[in-house]
Amino acid sequence: MKEEQIKKAYEAAKARYAEFGIDTDKAIETLEHTPISLHCWQADDVVGFERGEAASGGIQTTGNYPGRARNIDELRADIDEVTSMLAGPMRLNLHETYGEFGGKFVDRDQVEPKHFEGWMQWAKERGLKLDFNSTSFSHPKSGYLTLSNPDKSIRDFWIEHTKRCRRIADAMGKYQGDPCIMNIWIHDGSKDYTVEKYRYREILKNSLDEILAEKLPNMKSCLEAKLFGIGLEAYTVGSHDFYAGYCAKNNVIYTLDTGHYEPTENVSDAVSALLLFVPELMLHVSRPMHWDSDHVTLFDDNTRNLFVELVRANALSRAHIGLDYFDASINRIGAYIIGVRAAQKSLLQAFLEPLAQLRKYEDEGKWFERLALMEEEKTLPMGAVYDYFNLKNGKPVAEDYLAEVEKYEREVLSKRN
Repeated sequence: MKEEQIKKAYEAAKARYAEFGIDTDKAIETLEHTPISLHCWQADDVVGFERGEAASGGIQTTGNYPGRARNIDELRADIDEVTSMLAGPMRLNLHETYGEFGGKFVDRDQVEPKHFEGWMQWAKERGLKLDFNSTSFSHPKSGYLTLSNPDKSIRDFWIEHTKRCRRIADAMGKYQGDPCIMNIWIHDGSKDYTVEKYRYREILKNSLDEILAEKLPNMKSCLEAKLFGIGLEAYTVGSHDFYAGYCAKNNVIYTLDTGHYEPTENVSDAVSALLLFVPELMLHVSRPMHWDSDHVTLFDDNTRNLFVELVRANALSRAHIGLDYFDASINRIGAYIIGVRAAQKSLLQAFLEPLAQLRKYEDEGKWFERLALMEEEKTLPMGAVYDYFNLKNGKPVAEDYLAEVEKYEREVLSKRN
């Protein structure tokens, strides 16, 4: 798109929003200061660099599109390519299995900060901040139960692993001068009906108590629930109810993954409910479809509603935003771009909502006016504001990024066997 066309469209949009008392320049500035954490595992289909094996244990990547990152250098090159096309601040979210192990096998109860020093330096050179995850899946000791396992030897292995991951996150936070957000998700559950539900959840509670007892000032822990995992459809130990209770009682960040609910549920409804009882939220923005939870994030109702609720609650400062999906059926670089842009558009639309007028209508009991304005705002020219946001930051506007993604596929991805 031509620069003058974009600027002209923005000026018209700016004037239209001003009729509602909305400052589009301020909305853009807020978006420019709202980081989104990229997930490293989209580039390599959640394989990592520990064993070179595809993910297993409650999750599964499908598709075999050419160009998967096969090593750390290729993964980093892909992340560089992605960030070169995105405006706004980015973070990078790593799983424990993405460490630099020097060609040696380092079991998960032996991992140390030194295995991620290269990532810390690489990220600092690019102005990226790191986030982190423990990794309980895809391991001989994973089985069906990890932190909730009645077998003490297996349980202790995963407790030690998670403790070490928290220390790695703390080292990252100290190095980058900003807290590293570390997510704890376990796949623990059962494929069929379960008798000892209470027992496994009691064990998980005790394991988490031990893990979180260590005070680490440069990181923040968050706990992620799930509806079910593949092969674990009947029972999930770390359910939504379990973690909501645990996080509320223990003042821990709750992770809301938008792909971990029934497709008919409105995940956005949980935002205001949880924020009254937990200190902060970690948002893993994904897209559910039938039984699978990890499709590429889109600018759809679920994503828009999630951020609208966050802004309406005046809780942007109490939330951390990251993506979490893995699609191997399409160009992986393009999948990143689509997801980030969808999240940014959803944020921007939330910033541009005529909230003051909507609140006034609601306070006055003007339900018709409230509903009418909520409908009219859907077609306000937010797209013109987002185009200008990208132009202002020297990034591709609208569909202009497609050519760069296709060029990178021809010159880089297609040459990977």
